[in-house]
Formats: sequence, C-alpha cells, structure tokens
Amino acid sequence: MTLDLAAVVRAVGGECLAHRMPPHTPVDGIAPLSEFVVVGSPEFATLITGPVAELRARLESGGGAAEVTARGVFVSERDDPALRELLAAQRMTAILGTAVAGAALHARLAAMIAEDQAAADRLVTEGTKVLTQVARRGGITAVIAELAHRIDGWAVLLDAHGQLIASAGAGRLHIDDATAVALGRPVRVRHPGLQTHQVGSDRDLAGYFVIASRTSVTSRNRDLASQAAALFDLLLRTRDPSLTERLGRTALLDILLAGGATAAELLRRWDVRETDLTAFEFGARTRAVDLERMIVRWFDELGLEHVFVREPDRVRGFLPDEYVEELVTRVSAVTPLGSGSVHLGLGLPAPAERLRRSAIQARQALDSAMMDGRTVLRYAELPTIGLVLAGMTGDGTAQLAGALDPLRDPAGAHGGLTETLYVFLAEHGGHRSSAARLGIHRQTLASRLHRIEQLTGLSMLRPDDRATAWLALRALGHGEPPATERKGAVRAGEAGGTAEAADAGGVAGAFPALEPVRRVLE
Repeated sequence: MTLDLAAVVRAVGGECLAHRMPPHTPVDGIAPLSEFVVVGSPEFATLITGPVAELRARLESGGGAAEVTARGVFVSERDDPALRELLAAQRMTAILGTAVAGAALHARLAAMIAEDQAAADRLVTEGTKVLTQVARRGGITAVIAELAHRIDGWAVLLDAHGQLIASAGAGRLHIDDATAVALGRPVRVRHPGLQTHQVGSDRDLAGYFVIASRTSVTSRNRDLASQAAALFDLLLRTRDPSLTERLGRTALLDILLAGGATAAELLRRWDVRETDLTAFEFGARTRAVDLERMIVRWFDELGLEHVFVREPDRVRGFLPDEYVEELVTRVSAVTPLGSGSVHLGLGLPAPAERLRRSAIQARQALDSAMMDGRTVLRYAELPTIGLVLAGMTGDGTAQLAGALDPLRDPAGAHGGLTETLYVFLAEHGGHRSSAARLGIHRQTLASRLHRIEQLTGLSMLRPDDRATAWLALRALGHGEPPATERKGAVRAGEAGGTAEAADAGGVAGAFPALEPVRRVLE
C-alpha cells in the first residue's frame, strides 16, 4: 500500500498529531468509532471517524475499550485545545482540522482506501504475470531473482530439509537466518520484514521460501511471495526429461574437443555433414533468461542438430558457418527483462578434427564481450590478443601458459588462485569489484593476490607483469580452464596459432610492448 497518514493529510487537509504513529505509517482500513473494536495490525493505521463526545467517553472510560481506541487514528474536522489535550494524554494519533466534515469525510476516506487497495491488487496481478513469464523463460533462478528485485530485498528457496536450492540478494547470514526460521530453530532474526512461505502442502512438502524486504509494503510482498511459492511447487515437481540427453551431449562434446578422426566420425553419425564448424558461447548477465531454452528453440527453427551443452552461466557448442549470421541476428534481437544483457562469442571456423581451437576462441570472445558490454563479438575482432597468440607456435603458447603452472593444485588443475587472478585482471585491478564478483572479503582477495605473486614471481603492481599474466590466462583458454586442459595447457594450434606462425621471440621483437612475454618464454 502507498496510502499513509501523510497522504491522508494531503488529500483531506488538517494536521497530523503523531503521538503513537509516525506520519509515514501505512493505512489499511477505516471504521466508524462505534464499530471500532479491534486493531488489525500494529504495523498499519486504522482510521476512525465519529463524534468527539463519543471519543472522549470511550477514552475516559478506561479498560480494554479505551486502549483499543487509543491505538486507532482519529480523523475529524474539529480542532481545539481540549481535544488536543485529550489525545496527548492518551497518546492517540489523530488528524484534526480536515477540510471535509461528517459523513462526507468518512466516505472520502473509504474511497481513498479502496482505490489504494485496488492499485495494490493490480500491482500483485501484474507481478504475478511477470513471474509466470519469467518462470517459462528462466525457471526457478529467474523467478527468485525477479521477486527479490520487486520486493527490494532478498529471497531464499530451501528444500524440505533446509538445504539451499537458490537465492537472490542474500548473503551467508541471510541464508543462515532463512534456514533457521524455516526449520523453527532459535536465531536472532536481523530482518524485520522477513516472511516464510511453505512450498507445497503439509502432506507433500517441497520446501520453504523465505523473503525479507527493505520496504514496508508487507501485504503486497506477501501476496507476490505466495504466488512465487506456488510457482516453485510446480517447477520443483516438474521432471526434466532432457536430463539424460544433456548428459549424452556433454559426453559427445568432450569427444569433439579431443579431436582427431574419432571426432569427425562422430559428427557424421550425429548427422552433421559439414566438414568445418564454428564454435560459439552464449552467456548472459541476468538470471531471467534460460539460455539453453533459447538455443534449443533457435536450432530447431534452423533445422540444426543440438551440438551444444549447457554450463552454469553459458551455453557452448558448434554450428555450421553458414548459420552464424542467423544466430547473430537472433541474439542481437533478445531484450531480457530488467537490466540484464545477453552476449555471444564466436570462434573461427575449424575442421571437425580440430575443433578445440575454435572452442577456446569462442570462450575468449565471450569473456571479452561480457567485459566490454558488446552483444556479439567474434574472435577475429580481438586484434591484440589474437595477434600475440597467433604469432606463436604451439610450443611457444604452451610455454607462455606455463608461467601460471605454479598456481595449479596438487591434482594439476587450475583452481581458485587462477580464477582469482583472472577476475582481478578482468576487473582492471579493482579490489572491491573483484571481491564482490568472487564472493569473498577484500582481505581474502589481498591474501590470495599475495600468494599468487609469491608463487609466480609476478607483481600485480607492474604493468609488464600484469600483461604477462593476462596473456598466459588467454593462452590457457580463459581464466578458468576446464579439467580437460590440465595437462599440456594449450597444444599446437589450440589458441589460434598456425604451423606458419613466427616464434615467440619474433613476436616480441615486432612488438616491443610484449617484451615481458619474451622474458617469460626464455
């Protein structure tokens, strides 16, 4: 509701005597003085109209009736010192000296409250429609993100055992509070606007939905959250028959990335007749878009085989080069709800036996597109990185990537330290933004960076060393190389190099700014 005591004063005139309730207290009802017997909610104001003599009699009578009456808000055209003294003695909030009197005053106030409630109902109806549309496009994560935005707060979805399913706008403490409140555990709740909604029935409980809002619009938030809980109940019980298909496509894509005659034969069996394919990666800076669902629809419309897989924040795969422009057109036409955006990275066409190179190029292009805010970016449009890496042989690229070998974990994989370095450089050395993107404290970020400098011998304060680290990350494919790239880093030709490329020394000689790269390779 948007109608508060201050808004009532603006509408009917007078002065608000805020003895018990502040002027910004929302109004939820109105009653004649003779019919006012109970307070609906202490967080809302109920307006009271009637004769001043009757009000005085009730307040001076004492007992429960006087206490209940004092918790209402008396509205009257009367305004005199005796009435003000009575209201002050009882600490009763009132609006005195209105421009409208008698029955007309009561009717005017009732109409205002009805209009406000109707507007709130329309907002709930509109919000429910949007949540339903978002559920179709992005599933559970999209619904919870949209709701958190609409209530100006955070939201947490838990399963029946209190395990986290999804959240939006919630930190670790918020999630702990939500879990404790949902399961009835003792906790110091730090969020006055917290609400818990059951997902499913008592006999068939699917989970709990907990929200907290910074606003005082409790009723509308409660209505929206209950609608979202109903959507979650439906989404959690809807079995996804494509899970097995996704697992199969993931295994098949791993074979394609391994390359060789086996990959070419697999594509023929997959009914893909083109000898050259182009890699793509499709990502978004919003959770209101189901990336995989979009790609499935577009590929079906184009009559293409589903040579792609879904990852947590993107979809990667391959398509014939002749359909690249069609994909670009469709991605460019996407307008996500809210302030989100979608991005497409494209590699260079590659033979079926050597698709890994194009896949790495597509990932690099998508990473750059998301950092630069570009909707579509081709690897060929990355002149600096492409020129450096293309000017190296496979051995030279592997040596460059080897500058970050000290960051590998005992199993030989690039993990948290490599990710930290990538995010820090991608955020232009911003400690606050890097820590937020990684979900860690800034002190933890500083500790990791110090460890990275100790292990690699590179200083994040020196531009030359930062350039070396960035090129090494690019040689790995991006800042978070998949497990299949643990050993051997980037083999010959996998980062855009060719058999005719110059060696690392030649590149550094042609471009003096790349002197630190030459030093790493020596």
